[in-house]
Amino acid sequence: MYNTLKTGILLVLLAALLMAIGGAVGGRSGVTIALLLALAMNAISYWYADKIVLGMYGARPISEAEAPGLYRTVRHLAQRAGLPMPRVYLLPSEAPNAFATGRNPRHAAVAVTQGLLRLLDQREVEGVLAHELAHIKNRDTLIMTVTATIASAIMFLANMAQWAAFWGGFSRDDEERGGGVLGLLVAAIVAPLAATLIQLAVSRSREFAADATGAQIAGSPLGLADALEKLAYAAERIPAHVAPATAHLFIVNPLRGQQRLATLFSTHPPIEERVRRLRRMARGF
Repeated sequence: MYNTLKTGILLVLLAALLMAIGGAVGGRSGVTIALLLALAMNAISYWYADKIVLGMYGARPISEAEAPGLYRTVRHLAQRAGLPMPRVYLLPSEAPNAFATGRNPRHAAVAVTQGLLRLLDQREVEGVLAHELAHIKNRDTLIMTVTATIASAIMFLANMAQWAAFWGGFSRDDEERGGGVLGLLVAAIVAPLAATLIQLAVSRSREFAADATGAQIAGSPLGLADALEKLAYAAERIPAHVAPATAHLFIVNPLRGQQRLATLFSTHPPIEERVRRLRRMARGF
């Protein structure tokens, strides 16, 4: 309940930030443009985000005949979670990881990498899949899509603000154009940073919630705890070619082992904290 409330507050703050930068860029009309931009981007993301991200990573749908054990595990966990059977995809990557996507439980998919299936044992695979199904059950796949979309709209408007400030602002009167050149500079610098921090806060909050829900679905938190330790260790050593904009989708940060500059703002809570919470939770099972 706390995580849900926190997520709702953060989404409101993100939307307010979008309106503010829209106003700084174009005054009253800028706010309207910001709203329309966000609505258009969210509509595209709602219908096509799953296809886009699966296509980005060359995910291949696999049949039950190809992977009967994986299908059996997903089906069993989906039944325990009260979810429809999601589509199952395999990513041709040796970097062990997994993610879920889809606008709702009836249009959801789970994707795992080849490396994950090679690295983890059955109990650990169950923990990972339960975590991804928890994201679907908690509607995190839609929440994170909306969050990423609004953040992208803010980045776009911030870029416009930079150019507007460079050319000396707009020529409308003060009431229409908002904060002038100084306001544009503040919007261009501060808004993207604030949007990133809010997006990361939402992502981290949803990861903790998915860990807890996934433990309930799997029947034990220990499989996921052990899996997270293995995946974190592997992420430090096996390079993953992942766009930073989609890093929040994966169960562990795929950029974890890359340059410090790329991971300054992590999309995931510390693995150590997640594992600690799961092992503490295990005492109550």
